[in-house]
Amino acid sequence: MAGSYEAVIFDFGGVITASPFEAFNRLEEERGLPRDFVRRVNATNPDSNAWALFERAEIDAATFDRLFAAEAAAVGHELDGASVLAVLSGSIRPAMVTALDRLKDEGYRLACITNNVPAGHGAGMARSGDKRDAYEQVFARFEHVIESSKAGVRKPDPRIYLMMCEHLGLEPGSCVYLDDLGINCKPAAQLGMAAIKVTSGEQALAELGELLGMTLID
Repeated sequence: MAGSYEAVIFDFGGVITASPFEAFNRLEEERGLPRDFVRRVNATNPDSNAWALFERAEIDAATFDRLFAAEAAAVGHELDGASVLAVLSGSIRPAMVTALDRLKDEGYRLACITNNVPAGHGAGMARSGDKRDAYEQVFARFEHVIESSKAGVRKPDPRIYLMMCEHLGLEPGSCVYLDDLGINCKPAAQLGMAAIKVTSGEQALAELGELLGMTLID
C-alpha cells in the first residue's frame, strides 16, 4: 500500500455502476420531459422532498409514487414516482469490479456508502440478499456497506461518513472516498478524507491509481 491510506470507500450508483442520471434522461426523453427534469424535482427541498424521505426509509413506495408526482406537477410536468423507480437499476462497470479486486489484493480495505431506497431492486435500491445477483456479488467485495435506507441517514450528512469510519476503526484521513456527486464529496473532504468526484469510470480509476501509486486501468 502507498502512503497513509488504508481504506477506499465507494459510492455505488454512478461509481460502481453507470450513473442513474443517464437512465433518468432516457425516461425524460421517452416521456417528452425536459432533460434533467427528475434531477430538478429531486433538487427542490433536497432534505425533505419525496426522494430524501424515501432514501431515509421514512415513507413507502406507494407514498413516494404519490408525493413525487405532486412535486413533479408543482414544477410543471406529469411524472409518477413509480416510473422513476422502475429505471433506477444502472449497469455495473466491469473495470470498477476489477479495480476492487486489485485494491483488495494490495491490502486496502474496501467499503461502500450508498444512498438508496428501500423498495425495488438495482443499484439505487435496497440490496436483494440473493448471492446469485450481480449487484450482490459486487457488494460482497466490501468489508462493510452502509445503506441510507437502513441507517436512516443519507449523504451528504457528515454522520454517515463518521459511522463508516467508526465501523472500520479508522480516522477519516486514512480513507479515500469516491462519489459522482460533488455535494457528497464535500463533507468527506471536510472530514479529512481524500475525495474523488467521479465523472467517468476511467477518470475515477486514473485519479485513484495516481493517489495510491498503482495501476487500476488496463
